[in-house]
Amino acid sequence: MAAPLYEALKKHELQNPVSFHVPGHKYGKVFPEEAGGDFSSVLRLDATEITGLDDLHDPSGPILEAQRLAAELYQADETYFLVNGSTSGNLAMIMACCEPGKPVLVQRNSHKSIIHAIRLSGAKPVFLSPRMDEAYGVPSYVEIETVSEAIRRYPGAKALILTNPNYYGITADLREAVELAHREGIPVLVDEAHGAHFVPGMPFPASSIEAGADAVVQSAHKTLPAMTMGSFLHVNGGLVDRERLSYYLSVFQSSSPSYPIMASLDLAREYMERLILSKEADAILRAVDVFKKNVEANKEVEIVTTTDKRAIIDPLKLTIRSAAGLSGFELQRRLEKQGVFTELADIQNVLLVLPLSSNQADSFPFTSDESGEGRIPEPFIYKEENQKISMLPLSYGELNGYSKEVASFEDAAGLLSGEAVIPYPPGIPLLMEGEVITEEHVRQIRTLMACKARFQGGQALKDGQLAVYIQKR
Repeated sequence: MAAPLYEALKKHELQNPVSFHVPGHKYGKVFPEEAGGDFSSVLRLDATEITGLDDLHDPSGPILEAQRLAAELYQADETYFLVNGSTSGNLAMIMACCEPGKPVLVQRNSHKSIIHAIRLSGAKPVFLSPRMDEAYGVPSYVEIETVSEAIRRYPGAKALILTNPNYYGITADLREAVELAHREGIPVLVDEAHGAHFVPGMPFPASSIEAGADAVVQSAHKTLPAMTMGSFLHVNGGLVDRERLSYYLSVFQSSSPSYPIMASLDLAREYMERLILSKEADAILRAVDVFKKNVEANKEVEIVTTTDKRAIIDPLKLTIRSAAGLSGFELQRRLEKQGVFTELADIQNVLLVLPLSSNQADSFPFTSDESGEGRIPEPFIYKEENQKISMLPLSYGELNGYSKEVASFEDAAGLLSGEAVIPYPPGIPLLMEGEVITEEHVRQIRTLMACKARFQGGQALKDGQLAVYIQKR
């Protein structure tokens, strides 16, 4: 198997090069002694754009070849390596397609980077509310009926932006949605951050690339053996302007890309190819099933399973909840006390991301104490939106004519939110900037705070306040 970028770095390392270039650690020779043992192997590969190692922003050698092999694996026309995470890919693909003042159709439970990109582009977001999964109690996918109606209302939309799978591994077949969008010449952009292991021919859910999506972003570091911030951007067809896309990738990505991250992307792709050739994927699924049975045997927790017949669940995502009524946050805290660290918690659930390996954990070592603390304070579920298709009351440009103040939770209802309130993880805005604050928003925020959820944004939450927009006098 070939890993051209990694091989080029190793070849360079074996020359015992003398560095008169950046980075300043000089292949690990200049580094704090107490940490040298932990970093030394990686630092020897941490090079820069010197002869033989290519340039991410104008590739012609091993980086270009590594990207070509990734495109071949995922059956894409072109694949770009991302070193600033999927965020940079989301920003670039949206900026490449969207225009100021033009509508863009976007899934409401999108990552904050999607919302940021739309705001930067000046486009008008048309939000498509997803179906709520009753078993998980979280938003899942946008139903085809909603997509169809949105395209009927906005046939000139500059893009249809979907998230598939959601954080919990719930996926949907996107083929019909892609076909509907393509009839109107609308490119389909998919945040597939959690689907880098959805490779054609593998026994996992189908990738949106197979469904015909035009641009797909995948966080290789989430489920593949790639370093944090390593991601892929795959492009197909002619609806995405490649020149604009390349330009925005150069804008949003570092001009000093990390060679260890890029090499790990090269190796992650090779790892997937080896899985396919060795038929190891079937062994992975068998090992996952054994692990799930071990979890089911633990009477302290229960596995969450969907009843939605349209939903397809990624087997590497395992959602559990307390059998004793503890909140997901409390269950996560108790697991951590016993050395078990999970991906995220919400009001009800705890999410485990299982390894892409047949070497799964042998057991699920968890024993709860009898304390009643940390129980869910009230029944909680994200409610279905009354409107499946909606827009912000004011454009982002119009909001510039407003000033911001803080208001108590009680007084904020009915006003426009002056900031995004984002439970993190998963990084999906509960309340978007410019959105009308409802009593339901306030209820959800209060409940999350009572369960000690973490937030990004909402700086005044601890004082029982929210930032709001007030029209300038």
